[in-house]
Amino acid sequence: MTSQAEGRGRGLHAHLLAELGPAITSGGFPPGTVLLTDELAERYEVSRTVVREAVRVLESMHLVESRRRVGVTVLPTERWNVYDPQVITWRLAGSDRARQLRSLTVLRSAVEPVAARLAAELATPEECAELTEHALGLVRTSRGEQLPNYLVHDVAFHRVILRASRNEMFARLGDVVAAVLTGRTEHEVMFSDPRPEAVTMHVQVAEAVREGDGRTAEKVMRTITEDAMAELDVLAP
Repeated sequence: MTSQAEGRGRGLHAHLLAELGPAITSGGFPPGTVLLTDELAERYEVSRTVVREAVRVLESMHLVESRRRVGVTVLPTERWNVYDPQVITWRLAGSDRARQLRSLTVLRSAVEPVAARLAAELATPEECAELTEHALGLVRTSRGEQLPNYLVHDVAFHRVILRASRNEMFARLGDVVAAVLTGRTEHEVMFSDPRPEAVTMHVQVAEAVREGDGRTAEKVMRTITEDAMAELDVLAP
């Protein structure tokens, strides 16, 4: 069983990460800043053990580099693991949200249409059924300001598309796309009710995949991602 002390330690560790991660990704601690363990422990009122655990996580994301007798150095942006879902989440919570959303939507535009075409060629009957289920779920939750419920089906739909492409690189982007869709919802960079055209297009992609029509699946998915970019021009100029 987990002791109370262990549970509290994990809570402090998570709390410190929730402070340091956004501070780094938003520029509060600019690249080149040297953070000292003792100073962090005093500033955030945690033990040095908690600081070291948090730093290890940040190192795994390539946000910082820890060196003995030097301290913890914040790394340049180009060194960051920008595909890490937690890094994406932190960046979307910052002032650079609009640019980050555009960058990620361009990535989706490059990947998801091709993934949809491959899914139409390679998806299993079970995956086709999943797509249809989530497309219908999008229809059910697209009215009445049900964005949290809509998000569940939206994330699942796009994960299936990426997985069914049978391209392991595309499939690994499932968490990235999930972070983008979640960020748009949580930071209200979406209309309170999704546009009916967008919902219909998801249904059309599911139908095209089920029918093995790769050309249509790719074309409609490209329009979905292009429309997502157009929405950003309105909601996050």
